[in-house]
Amino acid sequence: MRSIPRLTVATVACVGLLVSSSTVAAAAPGADPASAADRRTVLRQYAADTWRSFTAMVDPRTGLVADNIGGDLDPADRSAYTSPTNVGSYLWSTVVARELRLIPAGEARARVSRTLDTLARLEIHKPSGMYYNWYDPATGAKLTTWPVDGSPVHPFLSSVDNGWLATALVIVKDQVPELARPADALLRRMDFGYYYNPAERQIRGGFWVAAPPGCSTPGNYRGGAEVYYTCHHYGAFNTEPRIASYLGIAAGQIPPEHYFGTFRTFAPEGCDWAWSEQRAVGEWRTYLGVRTFEGAYRYRGMQLVPTWGGSMFEALMVPLFVPEDKWGKRSWARNHPTYVQAQIEHGMREAGYGYWGFSPSNNPAGGYREYGVDAIGMDAAGYTSDQERTGVDYGYGECRPAQPLPTEYGQGVVTPHASFLALRYAEDEALRNLANLRRDFDAYGPGGFYDAINVSTGQASERYLSLDQGMIMAALGNALAHDVLREPFSTGDMVRRVAPLMRMEEFYLPAR
Repeated sequence: MRSIPRLTVATVACVGLLVSSSTVAAAAPGADPASAADRRTVLRQYAADTWRSFTAMVDPRTGLVADNIGGDLDPADRSAYTSPTNVGSYLWSTVVARELRLIPAGEARARVSRTLDTLARLEIHKPSGMYYNWYDPATGAKLTTWPVDGSPVHPFLSSVDNGWLATALVIVKDQVPELARPADALLRRMDFGYYYNPAERQIRGGFWVAAPPGCSTPGNYRGGAEVYYTCHHYGAFNTEPRIASYLGIAAGQIPPEHYFGTFRTFAPEGCDWAWSEQRAVGEWRTYLGVRTFEGAYRYRGMQLVPTWGGSMFEALMVPLFVPEDKWGKRSWARNHPTYVQAQIEHGMREAGYGYWGFSPSNNPAGGYREYGVDAIGMDAAGYTSDQERTGVDYGYGECRPAQPLPTEYGQGVVTPHASFLALRYAEDEALRNLANLRRDFDAYGPGGFYDAINVSTGQASERYLSLDQGMIMAALGNALAHDVLREPFSTGDMVRRVAPLMRMEEFYLPAR
């Protein structure tokens, strides 16, 4: 579904900057740290080039961005499908492009307005206000046939994908006042309570309007016509679906108790969770009447709250927008930097790749794949960092014996967007990693960094994905424009209803 050294000089005409390879190399290991001005120059170059990929991916008639495009940015190679997440990525990236003066304010308004007009016309599930997962970016039609191979598509309404679109609408409402009214109109009709199962205090992955093949659960948490929910909930706490949870709680559509209804880790007592990655350490606490196991995993001298798969975007896409580390001083502020260090530890020392940053991305060998650090994900099958799927098995006490740790790893695959996600928490390491990827591989094209690099063979996936490019633009916008994408979530209902939940919790982690 998704897709050697090149130290060229890039001209960024929009901002009047000329960036040389020596400036980029200033962040390489062993070099003196680059000055603040040099760093800003490098980051602005990355932003200008990344934005170029969006201008190539967007359909100028509909304002809908394609899911991906080839590395040469030929519009003829745009994918014929898009999702709510992709559209959201384009909207917030347009705001960033305006803030960095890559485009004038008038152009940004025109681009956002065109997209909002199309969103208002797209077919949605009217009772919930939610968007389907796949549309044709050229026409806006809901997809029922997959354009790549003609296979049937069973239209689905995803909680997390709608969460990312709603995130972008919140940003537009706050940052583009001339378009606040149409953005708010789309936002107000979205009801995240449709996904919330009060019996489990968790949200479903999504639902279908018509019964799909395979597993589904009929029902309707809001009453009315029956829909068909996924059989799974999003039960892991430190994963990207929490953006939908935050939005629902802030809007009063989901009760605050939900925040404590998901698993930091599974409780270690007995063997019920023995299939998971490792037996957690921690203690039970009660918040808002909800008994919560404050669990943590141990990894090479670190202690952290894991994600589901061990990838970077699960942990760090949400805080691009919601200031978790500011509100959760005893929780997120400790966990996010540790999570980044765990990724660095794996890439640089445990696996010995010489590079780091593992997150779902295009596979350089073809297709799309989840990559991560197996040991810091709750799923024992986990996401792995290499093509050979080399994982670890720490065992689960007497329930599952530990297996010998790998003595070597295979062909590691690194995605640049993971380094950008780490920028807030490990700036020096992130800049060095990016500079080294650009120096050592054919990893950079006209739209910025290609989506993924096999650091063992040097093979790059020469495609750009709007989701991954959107994470890069968001990180750069925050770094260069004073947290512009966090501003809309630092006021109003998010502060009144979500921030207090983070302030009351303490993860089972060492104090920093």
